[in-house]
Amino acid sequence: MLELKNIKKSYKTGEFVQHALKDVSIEFRKNEFVCILGASGSGKTTLLNIIGGLDRYDSGDLIINNMSTKKFKAIDWDRYRNNCVGFIFQNYNLIPHISVIDNVEMGMTLSGISASVRRKNASDALKKVGLLEHAHKKPSQLSGGQMQRVAIARALVNDPDIILADEPTGALDTKTSVQIMNLIKDIAKDKLVIMVTHNPELAKDYASRIIEFQDGKKINDSNPLKKEEKDDSLINIRKTAMSFATALKLSFNNIKTKKGRTFLTAFASSIGIIGIGLVLSLSNGFKIEVDNFEKNSLSQSPVIISTQAMNMSEENMMKMMEGGSDREKYPDKKEVYVEKDVMESMMHTNVLTKEYLDYLKDIDKTNLSGIAYQSATHLNVINKSENGYNLVTDSWTVLPSNPNEGEQGIIENNFDVLLGEIDQNVPGLILQIDNRNGIYESAIEALGLSGETISFEDIMNAELKVAINDEYYLEYGKGFMPNLDLESLYNSENSITLKVQAIIRVKEGKEILVSGSGLGYTNALTELIIEKNKDSKIVNAQREANYNILSNQPFDDLPNSNNNKETMISYLGGEATPYMILLYPKNFDSKENILDYLDDYNKGKDEAESIQYTDMASMISSLSGNIMDAITIVLIAFSSISLVVSSIMIAIITYISVLERTKEIGILRALGARGKDVKRVFNAETFIIGLASGLLGITIAYVLTFPVNIVIENLSGLPNVAKLNIVHALILVTINVILTIIGGAIPSRMASKKDPVIALRSE
Repeated sequence: MLELKNIKKSYKTGEFVQHALKDVSIEFRKNEFVCILGASGSGKTTLLNIIGGLDRYDSGDLIINNMSTKKFKAIDWDRYRNNCVGFIFQNYNLIPHISVIDNVEMGMTLSGISASVRRKNASDALKKVGLLEHAHKKPSQLSGGQMQRVAIARALVNDPDIILADEPTGALDTKTSVQIMNLIKDIAKDKLVIMVTHNPELAKDYASRIIEFQDGKKINDSNPLKKEEKDDSLINIRKTAMSFATALKLSFNNIKTKKGRTFLTAFASSIGIIGIGLVLSLSNGFKIEVDNFEKNSLSQSPVIISTQAMNMSEENMMKMMEGGSDREKYPDKKEVYVEKDVMESMMHTNVLTKEYLDYLKDIDKTNLSGIAYQSATHLNVINKSENGYNLVTDSWTVLPSNPNEGEQGIIENNFDVLLGEIDQNVPGLILQIDNRNGIYESAIEALGLSGETISFEDIMNAELKVAINDEYYLEYGKGFMPNLDLESLYNSENSITLKVQAIIRVKEGKEILVSGSGLGYTNALTELIIEKNKDSKIVNAQREANYNILSNQPFDDLPNSNNNKETMISYLGGEATPYMILLYPKNFDSKENILDYLDDYNKGKDEAESIQYTDMASMISSLSGNIMDAITIVLIAFSSISLVVSSIMIAIITYISVLERTKEIGILRALGARGKDVKRVFNAETFIIGLASGLLGITIAYVLTFPVNIVIENLSGLPNVAKLNIVHALILVTINVILTIIGGAIPSRMASKKDPVIALRSE
């Protein structure tokens, strides 16, 4: 069954070579109790380690069931130890931080036996050695004899063919020694038991065969194997593997014995997570605040379509900041480079044709909260004040109309009507005041009023007149200013009377979108002026002749004469051709639908025919988002330094743990654990520490958001800014676990490479 052929083993220390075994050959029976006798240093323990696969012979061969081990790899020796050999050590070599029954189960765990079968077999083995009632105690709670019985149960539970006992009674009293020897003798009835001892009386009393060693040589064999007793059966070695769950359990039990150190390690490792968690909480909170601000304010910023559009894309903005060129700055060459103006390249002339205006009419109105057509039509406005009649400079804007009846539009969403009522179907003015009831002086003067404070009633009673073209210009061809009789125009029955319909004020929280003050007018006023002027002599003359009567010059003689006739007709109020269209989306989703619709018009068209728009909200959102991301990245980069330091610290802690658990490494290897299983044990330990420190860091970061929010609210008035995103938390914990495993990788690898014989000798 087991045969040693010419085994030699030497140990070299510097220049000194110690020959531990010198050409040893022994054959063993399948069932016998063999005692190896000899003084210290005779080679008996080395022989036992070679038989057990813990140590490797230099030459010769170890034959197991007619199978040579010369070509055995490390994994084959691991399987051999796990399946074929059971060890009983003088110092018991139990793993102290797991229970008795877990110690007994360990060999089966490495064999891949199911949990239920493991528990049953371990219980049976403990019952056999009389320790079933102590199954859930820790080894330290047992006496020496009891611990040796646990070691015997562990050796037997995997049903190995060979039991190797190294001075099993060396640390026991006489009475307990007798009990243990009787137990071992009973085991030898159906197994090969090889026991190393220096006690000849013990060997004579219990062993069926005594082999004596001296100076690495076999000097006597009381019962050598005869040729006819040889067994021709072959060995069958099962695979071994430790699951990650088992590794976790081992490491967790070890960690529990060092709670204080583990907590301090986890806390120190969590500092980086705390910093990054707080940064992400603030970044996330501020982004939410910015998003809310954008949704409440910027989402209804208009998409502007005008005759002159500027492409405000991020790429163009970067070009403008960089000067439009990617060439080297401050070159030494004595030459200049001719290039196009960046601003010119960003400008685009839109031709707002009837086709395009008809296309806009079919836009999905449910996406809009307001729409305004700003035309070039001039309003001939006159007021009456204490100083007489005055010509009012027209710098007003048209009021956005609500395209959806029964719904709140852009005006209703952003303004409170303090007095009056807005009716877009009636020509009139709307006075906008700011959140402090302020109004620009020019707007008050336009109404013919004056003073430091004006009552709402006076504003509502103010009256303006809009003169029609034929009366305003008197006789076409003579210019307009020298011949104006403002009083007559003001009192003409053909003039249009204008009054303030309503006084509106920006709603709280909407100041950014609609700050400022001034006068606006309803779209109905534009329609009325066009209706009154469409048949005027001035407009018809412009239509019929290529001649600008107001300047007494043919259009062809004027600079930039393209569309001048059409522009002049629009200016005089003869047509409603807009120079600017403002589309107010309901929200961000609606805005995307609007932009998609506008983009669809440009498909298949060249650049000159395309209509470009300006989306200010998108540009502002992009810039604010980029700034926030840049700040977050910088702060995370600083906080990440502590994560790197934590990884180094974990490596040191794991290395210390390897040193502390060296004997456990030897025990596991003796039980058949592979090198990768040992590495898995320490990877499991770093995993637990990484997970614990990550969860601790996230918990502390979350708790700290409460005082941080109080401070921020006191300083800025913004409540609950710091908000830890659960996704961010999970990512941070995952990153921390990965970094700790990386940090512990080198010590874990060192543990897997430890010599099991040397490891077993450590204390």
